Amino acid sequence: MAKQEVLTNDLGEDISMGEGIQIVAFKLRDEEYGVNIFQVQEIRNLVDITRVPFSASYIKGVINLRGSVLPVIDLKKRLGLEPTPYTDKTRIVTVKVGDLPVGMLVDSVTEVLTIRSKLVDTKKAINDKDIGKFLSGIGNMDGRLVIMLNLEEIVGLPG
Repeated sequence: MAKQEVLTNDLGEDISMGEGIQIVAFKLRDEEYGVNIFQVQEIRNLVDITRVPFSASYIKGVINLRGSVLPVIDLKKRLGLEPTPYTDKTRIVTVKVGDLPVGMLVDSVTEVLTIRSKLVDTKKAINDKDIGKFLSGIGNMDGRLVIMLNLEEIVGLPG
């Protein structure tokens, strides 16, 4: 029987894949957010976005993704955050929610992280129920907080 390799951090704590979840971490303003890596399809540089009349206020528009139309969400607007100007670090993170691919505008993508499952607080330390429904938990990795997003609620799919 093969021995499973155990990964540890600087404190000698087990951070092996069996104990955690991998997330793609990104910035919105000064806070770090994350989504499960299994929902992320790709990360693209900012491209021209075509506005769609009469769409929800948080829908920035659509882009052409290899011949398909991809809706793009302004994630800051959806979460009630103040807008910031686009920079050369602004990215469109393409995620798949159910069968629906969606692009999300983020300020920058920081990295792929593995967070131990027991270090993710799913109690949602938020009092505002309207914003709290968009969160699936808060990960704590050596004092670094990463707000985990509930993509189904953000996109508006029925749960």
